[in-house]
Amino acid sequence: MNTLALIPARGQSKRVPRKNLRDFLGMPLIAWSIRFAAAYPGFDRVVVSTDSEEIAGAARDAGIEVPDLRPGHLATDTASSASVALWHVEQEAAAGRHYDAVALLQPTSPIRRPERWDEAFAIAADPQVDAVVGVRPVRDHPFHAFTRAENGGLKRFLDHSDLSLRSQDLPPAYAVIGNLYLIKTAALRERATFFPDRTAGVVCDAPDEALDIDTEDDWMVAEAIVKHYAGAS
Repeated sequence: MNTLALIPARGQSKRVPRKNLRDFLGMPLIAWSIRFAAAYPGFDRVVVSTDSEEIAGAARDAGIEVPDLRPGHLATDTASSASVALWHVEQEAAAGRHYDAVALLQPTSPIRRPERWDEAFAIAADPQVDAVVGVRPVRDHPFHAFTRAENGGLKRFLDHSDLSLRSQDLPPAYAVIGNLYLIKTAALRERATFFPDRTAGVVCDAPDEALDIDTEDDWMVAEAIVKHYAGAS
């Protein structure tokens, strides 16, 4: 499966300034995703998608190609990952490069395991699957979640939930994490989302691979977790 690996990295970050270039345990945060993508044999081409000349320069220094900088409408807070990926797919097609699939590697999830991607590609080989995403077991089960009225009253978030069930007796539930997205190009073009109807999941249950750094608190926790697991290995 001929695959384009895309690393999206905007220049501006409101909650963690210059997040993608900030040092994370000895390397810029984006360098962790670049290093993985460059080494993983399942990717046929790796590009960094950015609106920032500074990030583009850092990526080129790491040996990764940066095509044209994103246009302004794809560099906003509201621009979706799918719209960015579609723009790059069309840029690549215009250059005569065509792909069966697109992989998205968000820099905010710095730790990945190649065996998860091996599993994702194996799942994606099924013609009944259009996309694969990384998931983890939920920490707070939806059966134990509520909505809250203005007067403080609580209502079950799921009407059929059973509050009497112990945690170990609850049906398995999973949350999407940001470390793995793989989609067939035809599905991306047709649905303009990384979550088409026929999406499967790869369970990524190690704490260090389920990171999603979006705030300063996330950053501190992520550094502590990665240090711990690096020391334990």
